[in-house]
Amino acid sequence: MSARVATIFLWLFVVNLGIAFGAGLYEHRIVVPRWVVADDAGGHWNAEQARRDDTGLRFWAYVTTGPLTLLAVANLIAAWKSHGTVRTWWLAAALLVLADRALTFSYFIPTMVGLMDAADSPASVASATRWAHVNYVRHGLVLGGWLAALKTFSLVYQARSYD
Repeated sequence: MSARVATIFLWLFVVNLGIAFGAGLYEHRIVVPRWVVADDAGGHWNAEQARRDDTGLRFWAYVTTGPLTLLAVANLIAAWKSHGTVRTWWLAAALLVLADRALTFSYFIPTMVGLMDAADSPASVASATRWAHVNYVRHGLVLGGWLAALKTFSLVYQARSYD
């Protein structure tokens, strides 16, 4: 992989992570409360609203499911072939995002697919609430990956200024 291609992958990675982090926070603060409504009775799961929003197919599939996963793998390969401090930060970024991707594919997607067909019940409310709480871990992984990618980005351009 040429340095130019690796740099393009890093640019795309940084931009995509910024979008994914911002959109994840937006979904968590604005959209998810429409799905899980807390009240004195313990809460309600609104599967109809979750199906109507369908953020997985209407947004996430185009931003993270495919693109971010492929970019994380491409950046892992580029990071592996790099050297010095850049390699450390770049590997950290790629591995954090791949951990997010693993968590997304193993827990978040299957759980939400099940919840979209679930009736309003204490079990579905508990599952949706757990999903929302575990989402903080995903936000942390994406933020950590984004910050490490930004550090990599600065190191790459700092090194080029001395050439």
